[in-house]
Amino acid sequence: MDLQDRQYIKKWKKVQKALALLEQPGPTYPGLRSHTYQSVPGPGKAQLWESYVENNTPSAWRIWWIYGPEADQITIVTIGPHP
Repeated sequence: MDLQDRQYIKKWKKVQKALALLEQPGPTYPGLRSHTYQSVPGPGKAQLWESYVENNTPSAWRIWWIYGPEADQITIVTIGPHP
């Protein structure tokens, strides 16, 4: 396994952990630091939210999401490095 593969696996594990925390206990979990994302509107002008996958890392990864379509659901818009 080369360095790039190891980095990808490490990043993927962080994403999986953050997604699990979004599901349970939910977006209000303090470690996710979920907050509204003001720079870009969500699909259909929905309020876009941002949650942390990483922190204090160059180009730290985030999860951008919106509430819905059902009352008790969120929809992942994209996952990737913070711009």
